Amino acid sequence: MARKKVTIVGAGNVGATCAHWIVSKDLADVVLVDVVEGLAQGKALDLAQSAPVMGFDVKLVGSTSYEATADSDVVVITAGVPRRKDPATGKYPSRDELVKTNQGIVGEVTRQVAKYSPNSILVVVSNPLDAMCHVAYHESGFPSERVIGQAGALDTARYKTFIAMELGVSVSDIHGIVLGGHGDTMVPLPRHTSVAGIPVRELMAEDRLQAIIQRTRNGGGEIVGLIGVSAWYAPAAGTVEMVEAILKDQKRVIPSAVLLKGQYGYNDLYIGVPVVIGANGAERIIEMELNDEEKGMLEVSAKAVRDVVSILGY
Repeated sequence: MARKKVTIVGAGNVGATCAHWIVSKDLADVVLVDVVEGLAQGKALDLAQSAPVMGFDVKLVGSTSYEATADSDVVVITAGVPRRKDPATGKYPSRDELVKTNQGIVGEVTRQVAKYSPNSILVVVSNPLDAMCHVAYHESGFPSERVIGQAGALDTARYKTFIAMELGVSVSDIHGIVLGGHGDTMVPLPRHTSVAGIPVRELMAEDRLQAIIQRTRNGGGEIVGLIGVSAWYAPAAGTVEMVEAILKDQKRVIPSAVLLKGQYGYNDLYIGVPVVIGANGAERIIEMELNDEEKGMLEVSAKAVRDVVSILGY
């Protein structure tokens, strides 16, 4: 049986770390692509040279062109301009500027990968995440189940991490989920959060739980504030969790940005919900029963996503 093949577009921190973890798990051959001459080639070569020590046995290629990506099973799109302060002005780019810039980048990337890997599944990581899913969906012409956004996996991982830290227990025993758009409007579900089956509210005061929820919402901003650039280890980990579920047909339930077609009362909008992920991509959307408060938070999140998507002009 032929080995699986994953293309990662964007050899920056997130892309290179995705490659690192994919090969360390022996999941697939990896092609790193980047417009910066030498960047993808250098990182792929460096990572390949760790194989004799780390014991993985897959093929790694770096390239500036898309020919090497042909017939990929999964394509991870991390390309785009990150949220970064302008050193001259000390200001961040406006939301609209960031959206239009990344629309151009993600649009071109998507057209290229769709041309060379027409049967692939796209996992979008570029920000603003929910909007970039719309770009990849429109530009690829793929069915929506083959265009999935990685956000909920990251937000849920952060949420679980902070709960484990607060309670002094293993992250393995934290069960919970985060819905909605990526970032400030994410929808935590403490009602569905437990520690080894024990409801989290039996173990933690409400003010501590709300502080954790707020910290999760600001998870990306906290990292930017500390090191000046966006996070990469946890975003890459969340991405590789999804890639592994696809390659191994695991049927994992992972909160992911998918195109809703009536579920939760929304149409033609990418938003984070629980999804069964397997060999065919987003195989099934799980519709949870939300209470009025949770529905209200999801509506705030959906409006925020709609506002950004409206900038795209589709």
